Amino acid sequence: MAMELMKDKYLGAINTVEIGVGPAAIKVGGETAMPFLFEEGAMPYPPVVAYEITDVEPAEWSEHIKRPYGDAVKDPVKWAKMCVSEFGAKILCVRLIGIHPEGAKRPAEEVIGALRAISKETRVPLIIIGCQDIERDNEVLPKISQAMKGENCLVGIATQNNYKTLAAILNADGHSIIAESPIDINIAKQLNILIGDMGFDPKKIVMHPTTTSLGYGMEYVYSIMERARLASFIGDKTVSMPFVLFVGSEVWRTKEAKEGGDVQGANWEAATAVSMIQAGADIVVMRHPQAIKTVSKYIEMAMKK
Repeated sequence: MAMELMKDKYLGAINTVEIGVGPAAIKVGGETAMPFLFEEGAMPYPPVVAYEITDVEPAEWSEHIKRPYGDAVKDPVKWAKMCVSEFGAKILCVRLIGIHPEGAKRPAEEVIGALRAISKETRVPLIIIGCQDIERDNEVLPKISQAMKGENCLVGIATQNNYKTLAAILNADGHSIIAESPIDINIAKQLNILIGDMGFDPKKIVMHPTTTSLGYGMEYVYSIMERARLASFIGDKTVSMPFVLFVGSEVWRTKEAKEGGDVQGANWEAATAVSMIQAGADIVVMRHPQAIKTVSKYIEMAMKK
């Protein structure tokens, strides 16, 4: 006698968020079931892998990551073009480490010039991340938002401490926002509500629940993401936003990746990304080209119904 598997059916859905403009724009979200469970619900858009680059050469990055890019890491425009032309990137994440007050403290005009050049040369959607110094981000990101108006970027990171300035300007300029909560579903709900109360369309909010690397408490992050997803499927609109996870930045801080060599580091990043995709990640931001290639193949395979 054949055994029939139990199947869950839900009425709720994850919001669909569009990033970018024109033919290269991507959509994420829209799921009505947990990842790749096509017999239980829809997964209209595959998870997306974004290549992370920086506006200045990232001195703190492991040589294992920088080596595949060569001298391109010294020029963000060349680096971005390389990611698209040689590695097939469909979306880029530009982390603005150069604006940090304790670093290069690049003026907003220089950064804007680089971002405009990247957008013009690659024509792929952009995720733009500040330096995570609240005062400096509140000074620079509004200028970037205005300069990139019409490009429909995904910009962050908004937290409970700095969401007001960022939400107001991004809403005015038509961008989407990344809302970050420290692995806490209640804080995630509260921040999404606060941003929404400012008139921000919930369909332009992407959640960053923060993440970790393989072997460093991943099961806890996984469980929080899973809880949020299941809550949204039963109708909780406060957590019905897609997830973005900065996998590369977490993985390459670990001893296993930094000291394990190219192969182990890339495998560590790939394994972490795949785990987070299974937990519900819609966008994973990664660094090593080989790891990205591995994860992209996995996504392609898993999306076959």
